[in-house]
Amino acid sequence: MTANLGASPILPGATIGILGGGQLGRMTAMAARSLGYRIHVMDPDPSCPARFVVDACFEGDWDDARAAADLARGSDVVTLEIEQVSLACLEAAAHYAPVRPGQALMAVIQDRILQKNWLLDHGFPVGRYRAVASEAALQEAALALGGRCFVKTARGGYDGRGQAKIGFGGRLGPIGDEVHAAWLTLGERPCIAEQALDLEKEISVMVARTPSGEVKSFPSAANHHEHQILVWSVIPSSIPEELEREAQRIALDLADGLKLEGLLAVEMFLTKQGALLVNELAPRPHNSYHASERACVTSQFEQAVRAVCDLPLGDVGVVQPAAIANLLGDVWLKGNPRFDLALAVPGVRLHLYEKHQPRLGRKMGHLSAVGATPEEAIARVLEAEQLL
Repeated sequence: MTANLGASPILPGATIGILGGGQLGRMTAMAARSLGYRIHVMDPDPSCPARFVVDACFEGDWDDARAAADLARGSDVVTLEIEQVSLACLEAAAHYAPVRPGQALMAVIQDRILQKNWLLDHGFPVGRYRAVASEAALQEAALALGGRCFVKTARGGYDGRGQAKIGFGGRLGPIGDEVHAAWLTLGERPCIAEQALDLEKEISVMVARTPSGEVKSFPSAANHHEHQILVWSVIPSSIPEELEREAQRIALDLADGLKLEGLLAVEMFLTKQGALLVNELAPRPHNSYHASERACVTSQFEQAVRAVCDLPLGDVGVVQPAAIANLLGDVWLKGNPRFDLALAVPGVRLHLYEKHQPRLGRKMGHLSAVGATPEEAIARVLEAEQLL
C-alpha cells in the first residue's frame, strides 16, 4: 500500500523517545542509531539494557506521567517497547510529541478482555473465552469452556506471568480447589478464561503501518513455547500458502482497523482442524521476530523506526531462513555459559542484552542461526543452545 503524498516524515538527525529501555528498546535504539537518529528512553531501571546505547535515559515507572513528559519534551516522536506504560503517560507525552502507537489503540490492547471483545466485535476469528470477575464466575466459565482452560489477568503479565491453567490434571472437569488456587494465584482480579485448543502450530505475523497509511506485513514466524515462554522461533513458518495468505489478511486488516502507527505483532493459533485464530496482539517489536534481523531484508527494529517516523517501509522479503532460541537466566545459574562452543556452530550468532542479574525465566539474550531451510536453521540454533 502506498503512503499519502502529504506525509511529513521525521528524518534522520531527529530524536526518537522510547517508553521502555528493555531489550526491545535497546535493539530498536541500535537500529535507529544506524539510521542516524538520536535516542532517549524512559525506564524504571536506570541501568536498563538500552542505557548503554542511547543518548539519554529518564528514570520513571510505567505510570510516571511527569517522566514521560520530560522524555517527550526532547523528542520529535515517541514510541514504546512495552504495553504496560499507562495511558496517563501516553497522554502526557502527547502534549509534546506525536505518540505512536497512540492512546486509542493502547486502551484496547492493554486490557485482554477489551482486546478480545474488540476482535470478536470486528469479525476477527478468536477461540471461545469468558470474562470473569469473581471465583464463582471463573468456576462457571471453566465448566462452560469444556473443563480445560487458560486463565490470564486482564491487565499486565507476560512470559507466563499472570497466567494459570485449569483442568490439565487428567481428571474430568475443573476441580473446585484448582479454580480456587488459580483465582488466588492471579490476585483475585478481573481475568479472561480461554478454552484450551487442540493446536497444530503457533504462529505470529508482524505488521507495520505508517501515519500516512502505508502497510506491510512480514512473512509469518512459527513459534514453540514451553511454560508459556517462547523457546524458539523461525522465519518463515512454512505453513501452507492458503493459510499464509489468510494470516497476512488478518494482520493487515487489524493494522487498518486499529489505525495502527508503528508495529503490531499478531499472535495466532493454527488448530488441528485447520482454523486460524487470533490469540493476542502486541503493539511493539516482538520476541518471535528477532530472527527478522537475519532472515529478512529489513529487520523488525528498523521497520519500527521507519513506521513511527513516517518513512517508506522497508522490504520484508525473506533472504534466508533464520531461527532464534531464547537464552534465559537459567543458563547462567548452571555455570558460565560456553559461548565459544555455541559460536562454533555454522551460521550462529550471539545476541546479549547487557542484563547483569540472571534469574530463572529472565530473558538475557538469544542465539540466532541461518540455514538453507527453516528446519536446518532450527537445528543449528538448538545445537548451539545445547552446547552452552
